[in-house]
Amino acid sequence: MPAVKRKLLYVEDETDLGNVTRQYLELMDFSVDWCCSGAEAISLYQKNHADYNLVIIDIQLPDIDGFEVAGKIRDWNREACFLFLTARKEKPDRVKGLTLGAIDYICKPFDIDELVLRINNIIWHQIPRAQREKELISNVLNIGDLCLNKDLLELSISGQIPITLTQREAELLEYLNKNRNLITRREEILVQIWGESDYFLGRSLDVFISRLRKLLAVSSNVKITNVYGVGFIFSVAGMEQS
Repeated sequence: MPAVKRKLLYVEDETDLGNVTRQYLELMDFSVDWCCSGAEAISLYQKNHADYNLVIIDIQLPDIDGFEVAGKIRDWNREACFLFLTARKEKPDRVKGLTLGAIDYICKPFDIDELVLRINNIIWHQIPRAQREKELISNVLNIGDLCLNKDLLELSISGQIPITLTQREAELLEYLNKNRNLITRREEILVQIWGESDYFLGRSLDVFISRLRKLLAVSSNVKITNVYGVGFIFSVAGMEQS
């Protein structure tokens, strides 16, 4: 994403889910104000409405429902952007949410990486078109015969049809490239991308590395090599980064 404001107001009364989601969004470089009630959300929005790119609202709140929260926010600011993130899956609820002006309606359980993609897309379209076009150029990374579009999360190899990556895969590929042709230690990757290093995150890293290695099998000059017990070497032969 371009270097723009990335501020979210997140309304979720389920403590465990709210805390985990907030932490993940912050790892993805969002600034998040998390609140557990509709009244608190409305108060925060009225005080700081100019700061927020997007409001993420659960419908089933302990005081007033999310539909009412969205309505009051819209009364305060007709240009407000919000989406519903809720367990309410019934068609009448979805229709009501979208009728209120929601940009999206996402049902629980949800995939956190998909949520991040949707939020990024919303923020991306808030940027003036001329700036978007400029940023599109600066957010394309060429690595040997790879072309990574960091905004669209698309990877093209040797000019083939682009493959869609997850946010984490794209971040991992970009980070490995910063240390191209050198050993990148596992602990370093985990701390820089996941925020901490432990056994279970290490297993997740192995899954992402395996997926990237399979994708790079068709590349003529880029590969990932394991250095047993230490980390990985991201090799780019014969071409310089552009």
